[in-house]
Amino acid sequence: MTTTEMTVTPDTDATSNLMSHLDLLESHAIFILREVAAECERPVLLFSGGKDSAVLLHLAVKAFQPAKLPFPVMHVDTGHNFAEVLEYRDRLVESLGVRLVVASVQESIDQGRVADPGPIASRNRLQTTTLLDAINALGFDAAFGGARRDEDKARAKERVLSFRDTFGQWDPKRQRPELWQLYQGRVSPGEHLRAFPLSDWTELDIWQYIGREGIELPSIYFAHERDVVERDGMLLAVSEWVTPGPGEEAETLTVRFRTVGDATCTGAVQSDATSVAEIIGEVAASRVSERGATRADDRFSETSMEDRKREGYF
Repeated sequence: MTTTEMTVTPDTDATSNLMSHLDLLESHAIFILREVAAECERPVLLFSGGKDSAVLLHLAVKAFQPAKLPFPVMHVDTGHNFAEVLEYRDRLVESLGVRLVVASVQESIDQGRVADPGPIASRNRLQTTTLLDAINALGFDAAFGGARRDEDKARAKERVLSFRDTFGQWDPKRQRPELWQLYQGRVSPGEHLRAFPLSDWTELDIWQYIGREGIELPSIYFAHERDVVERDGMLLAVSEWVTPGPGEEAETLTVRFRTVGDATCTGAVQSDATSVAEIIGEVAASRVSERGATRADDRFSETSMEDRKREGYF
């Protein structure tokens, strides 16, 4: 009996492996976008102007090419925004020809739907009421979000399709099974769902995909000089909402932002990374998630992310 020996040459091409990994993530995300759009009547894509929502919007455009995006994008606006992010948001939606819906937290305050926390306090938690009101008023039955499981343990617990009851609340004990990436997208009367096509992506995946696809981002994601004040171990950008308090002093540092949110609670990190390649190097070496390092609402909030999500948060 003769044994035929085969020589197997291992694939040492790192670029090829990376492309295969990103292609798999991309195809799965596009599948989710198409499935939800086919199952639901009035979806909407949540868009903050941050890197994750920029990738999500890019994937959505890809999913339905050559047709235009079949649903609008919605920004839940706290009123405490970085000017660079708003400029980027408006320019991007105009270039894509998509409909932008702006749900304003300030309007929720003016209408008495939520209490005004004051001119310099974070409005992040107030976004829940504004979001749910917009979903009800406009009749959306599905909302695509850019959340990832690696951001927070509560988000790791949430399924790709997250169903919300008539009050917009999430019950982790009543989630539908998603075996073998099979999804049950039927929405019962009064319910809506949140869909997270980027659930299985990591921060590193996001940046590698941004580099591969050439996705434009707000300039604050790249190193630049900015006046900041150190507060609770974070570097907050000086603005009309953030000014030096007793014992604090503003200083000009070279920083960039890892995430985008309410300017009162989103911190910067010191960095010299001015390109996607340099940022990928920093992210690969980091051992702290972007929200854990730079979001005060996560680090110092009296309520956990899971409690906020139960109430209807993103």
